[in-house]
Amino acid sequence: MNRPRSQPRVRRNDWSSLDVPALGTWEPTLSVSVVIPAYGAQRLLPHVLAGLAAQTYPTHLLEVVVADDDPRERLELPELRPERTRLVRVERGWGRANACHTGALASDGDVVHWLDSDMLVEPDEVEAQLRWHHLVDHAVVLGHKWFVDPEPLLALPPTVDGRMHEVFADVEKERHWVEDTWDRTDDLRRAGPRALRTHVGATASLRRSLYDESGGMDTSLRLGEDIDLGYRLAERGAVFVADRESRSWHLGRTHQQRRQDEVNDYNAPFLADRVPDLQPQRRRRRLYSVPYLEVVLDTRGEEHGAVQAVVDSVLASSLADLSVTLIGDWSAISEERTAPLDDPQLAARLVRASYAGEPRVVLAESVGDPRGQFRMVLGSAAWAPTSETLAMLVMHLERTHHGLRQVMMPDGTSARVERTAAFARARRVADPGEDLDDVVDELFGSWWVEGGDAGFEPSATVKRPRLRGTAGDAQDPAASWRELGGAADAPQQREPRGQRATAGKSEPEPPKRRGIGSLLRRGGQ
Repeated sequence: MNRPRSQPRVRRNDWSSLDVPALGTWEPTLSVSVVIPAYGAQRLLPHVLAGLAAQTYPTHLLEVVVADDDPRERLELPELRPERTRLVRVERGWGRANACHTGALASDGDVVHWLDSDMLVEPDEVEAQLRWHHLVDHAVVLGHKWFVDPEPLLALPPTVDGRMHEVFADVEKERHWVEDTWDRTDDLRRAGPRALRTHVGATASLRRSLYDESGGMDTSLRLGEDIDLGYRLAERGAVFVADRESRSWHLGRTHQQRRQDEVNDYNAPFLADRVPDLQPQRRRRRLYSVPYLEVVLDTRGEEHGAVQAVVDSVLASSLADLSVTLIGDWSAISEERTAPLDDPQLAARLVRASYAGEPRVVLAESVGDPRGQFRMVLGSAAWAPTSETLAMLVMHLERTHHGLRQVMMPDGTSARVERTAAFARARRVADPGEDLDDVVDELFGSWWVEGGDAGFEPSATVKRPRLRGTAGDAQDPAASWRELGGAADAPQQREPRGQRATAGKSEPEPPKRRGIGSLLRRGGQ
């Protein structure tokens, strides 16, 4: 039976299914707040605001919020500006991300449209962007721009006549690097999960609700905030739309263009820690604030030995960029006097104690929002992954752009690996009562494999290697060194320090007596 759908469904990032109206042929209803983070913008801002005053989008639905982030030279709004323009002083914090967030909080539009203070927009730029938001609530629209020398424009007074093409007709134009990605991916239609990496421009828009759900701009970042936000938007199910009809002019070159290597070097550690999608930026055997994979196991009713076998196998995986969430009745563990071996919460107590010092293991009483880009849910503690299982399953999802991988075990239980972004999108568009796995399959694709083929084995048979023992009699240094794999010519026993220092010399003088004060001074060095 065909069910009505509240909004169109986009498969992966192929936004071709979104049938937007031609410019000038439709009636907008959503309000929009154009947020302009401004620092040292007094020279260009009059032209930027003049361009916004010439927009075809209805005046009563358009507001502009300029977030002044320069305490040294406070901005003043020019006379030629949109009717609903406000100036907000940034009183706390600094930087573009902080200014954008400050402006967003001060605005009230249904849609937030970022526009840097050196961006001059074509008269229908806002209209072009807003078309998409009238169709779906999870579009992130990216505009086209040319980089140009602003001097020909600055030689003219600000105007609303929209003759930018004439002004820049004879000026050298430079493309933004993301448009190379647009070209390779049919304007992001074939970009799949990687589309989020193009969220780096100075013009973009999204529903306010989506911005709030994502947590907003990370105001602690000084650079790279767009990529960070793009990742979190994707994790909420966003579709990234490259709209070449949303046109603008970047007045001058960017910081990134002028000092690209330095900017990339600066951004690398911050983005690697926050954005697991940037796998090439991460290093092996490292832990990061946002894990690539979260593994979830419900421990209730499971033997503690089986739980430990599974968790230890997960932690020993070749894919180390992960976290483990153990679901259990942890608050029921009592500290009241009890017979230790007859404790009704003995299994939970032993599991908790086993991972008390393990930073990758989190104890929770219910399954919350995903913590990583992927989430694996284990059906029971009866089956444990081998060292390459997790890496193979996640990489298979990456290569296929699928949203779900199900693993069927011989006993009828299963494990599953979910792409967080896929399930977030599915929740947005699913009809009441519709099976979420079916929606994910429609939007992203899914597949299943046998547990044995994926490398799962019974947890009861898992051998958990212990660390090498250190007990025993003292050994010969040279023999022990060779046994440990050291070089054949093992280091020889050295003479005591005093003997080396006096070799070939006369009888050394007896050591001087030192008082306790001297020893204390030496110990504090």
